[in-house]
Amino acid sequence: MNTTTTEPLSPAHVQQVLDSFGLGLTVEHYEETTFTSEDAARAIGCELGQIVKSMCLMVAGEPALAVVSGDRRISDARIARRFGVGRKKVRIATEEQCLAIFGYPPGGVSPVGHRTPDIPVLIDETLRRWPVVYAAAGTSHDNFSLTFEQLQVITGGTVVDCVME
Repeated sequence: MNTTTTEPLSPAHVQQVLDSFGLGLTVEHYEETTFTSEDAARAIGCELGQIVKSMCLMVAGEPALAVVSGDRRISDARIARRFGVGRKKVRIATEEQCLAIFGYPPGGVSPVGHRTPDIPVLIDETLRRWPVVYAAAGTSHDNFSLTFEQLQVITGGTVVDCVME
């Protein structure tokens, strides 16, 4: 078995990517788990909506990342329309796909520093409600804080309405 594609990328890798932008963003380690949005909000001490969920998707067999507010649910119909495919062509990536394609395990997927370059990133517009949001940094214990504008810069993502009403 080839472990080079399934070995998770580390918080140190995420920090390297963040440093390359020169925005002063820093990965922080939490003793409590930040696996789910609820866990992360509790551990960090913020509102659920301030948590950035990086949802690894496979759209018609191609990877995409939806970066969504922790208090929202992704709309597969809106994602499908965005990519010009039917709803059934939008799937959540498996754990194996998360590691092999994106580089991180579920619960720790960073919005940046993916194993596969040029994955399209869709940013949930409702994240702009918050002055500061918190994103995973490679594990379910590592996160970093940033503004909505910084999230746009570091991901190169497109701001869209991709959540359920």
